[in-house]
Amino acid sequence: MIPLTKLNREAMMLNAIYIETIESMPDTMILLTNGKRYVVMETVEEVKQLVTEFYRDIHVLEK
Repeated sequence: MIPLTKLNREAMMLNAIYIETIESMPDTMILLTNGKRYVVMETVEEVKQLVTEFYRDIHVLEK
């Protein structure tokens, strides 16, 4: 799970395994494999870094 912030400043945790795409329009929108969309305050680069760290933590990526 990765910590993110919704546009209303509410904190949330998102299961990074289900992320299909991340877009900047200009807000960052995350599309999940189940069709749900989340708009968050973090940049695309920040989300990418969080996802990379998550996959390293669960040993899917090497350090």
